[in-house]
Parts: sequence; structure tokens; C-alpha cells
Amino acid sequence: MAKKILLITCVCLFLGFDAYCGWPTRPRRLILSPSYTYFTANKDWDSTGRKLNRPNNGVFRSHSVSLYAEYGIVRKLAAVGSLPFLSYNIQDSTGRSFGVSGFGDMELGLKYYLANIDYRYYFTLQGTGIIPLYQSEGLGFAQAGGDLRLGFSGAGKIGNSFYSLSLDGGIRKYFGTNGPIQGRYGASFGITLDKKFHDQLSIGVSGVISKSDFTAFTRNIYTARDFRFTQVNLSYGHTFNSSFSMFLTGGRFVTGRNTTIATNASIAFIFKIDNFLGRKVYY
Repeated sequence: MAKKILLITCVCLFLGFDAYCGWPTRPRRLILSPSYTYFTANKDWDSTGRKLNRPNNGVFRSHSVSLYAEYGIVRKLAAVGSLPFLSYNIQDSTGRSFGVSGFGDMELGLKYYLANIDYRYYFTLQGTGIIPLYQSEGLGFAQAGGDLRLGFSGAGKIGNSFYSLSLDGGIRKYFGTNGPIQGRYGASFGITLDKKFHDQLSIGVSGVISKSDFTAFTRNIYTARDFRFTQVNLSYGHTFNSSFSMFLTGGRFVTGRNTTIATNASIAFIFKIDNFLGRKVYY
């Protein structure tokens, strides 16, 4: 059962554009997840949703390494946080190239478990603060912000397989001149592939609707303010033991406006450490 729960937690953490999950984290349990993502695009959607080649056959590429952490404080409350390091480059056929590297927006917050249905399906409320770790635009908006989300997740059986599902939606606001307000949403469904629940295949959809007074298109996805997109992804996960899992994910932007048409791939590792910063607890 522990392997099933860990697999569900990992799927919820990593499916979708902005990871989120409602499966409870035990008190004094620490979940650490380092991940790497590669992102590339050579076409865009304009303000009406038409597909266009990038000027001068331009290509946007980015590499990001991120650390996500979640710590169970009490049974209904967990602390969450993430720290990304970003590196991107914009090139075109004229030989021009521009790139920036550095830490992005750190996020710190709390997740509260509102209710459950038979301890199989959970409703959560999560609030996070957004803290830019850079001084000027290029790696983001260089603006502090806040994010509030409502989530639903759960698990069950289909025949001899075990399934997991997750739904979430929320509002994010950046404070300052032309700071966008964003609606973010995601959904995922995963099912185990073997009797020992070591392997799981998952599909997901997620997206962002961002509104700002500054509506101009930007070639840099990290500084776009007025846009929308929907992404689909496919993920394979393997649980090595009750404390360690790995996920491989591929995604594609399928519809959008005023943004890039991107393909991305990522690898994520999930480590679970029980009784962190506390005496041993038996469950």
C-alpha cells in the first residue's frame, strides 16, 4: 500500500504545468523532488491564435533545474516550496543570439487539507507567496506575487489496476506595474501497469490564462504577460521502493494565443524521508 500511495503522490506532483496535489503528507515526512526540464519552440501563436514561424527562423531553448519540497507539519497542514534555476537562449538564422541564466521565482506556502471522502478522495487549499530571486526582467516579471489554489485528488481500483486522479484550479497575481493576473488549471489520470504497482502511465492536461494591460508579444516565454495556452503530456513513472521514484514526462502545447508553441521533456526524482526534524513516529 505504501508503494501505491507514493506513486500517486509523485504523479500529482509532476503532471501538469504547475505541479499540485491533494494527497496528504504525513507529519514529519519530507518529500524532496529535484527535476530537469528541456523546453524548445520554433513557432508561435499570434494574438488571434494563428500559427506563425518565429522571425528569421528563430528558436527558443531553455533548460531548468528545480527543487520541490513538501513537509508535513500536522495531519491537515503541510509546508511547500520550490526553487528553480533557469537558463535559456534565443537564436535565429542571422546569427544573433541572446541568453540569460539564474535563479527564477522561489515559491513558499502552505497546503491545508479541507476534507476527504472515505479517506480516498481529498480536497485541499494551497496558498503560496512568489519571491523573485533576480533584479531585472529576463527570468520572470521581477515582481512578487501570490497564488491560491483549490485541489481534488484521489485513487481507486479498476479491475486489477490501481488508478490516481488529480484536478486543480487557482488564481495567481503578480504585484506591480502591468503585473498579470492568471487563471491556472490542471488535470491528470494515471493507472498502474503491473501487479506490484511499480510502473504507472499517466496522461495530463494543464494550462494558463494570463491577463495584463501590457499585451505586446515577447519572444521570451518567461516574461510574457498577456497570453493563454493549453498543454497535454504523457508520463511514465517507476517506483523503486517506498522512498524513491522516478518520472519521465513529455509535453506539447496544443492551443494558445500570444505565446510560443512548445515541446518539453523532463525527468524528476522523488525522495521520501520520514521522521525528518522530529522523533520517530510509528504509523
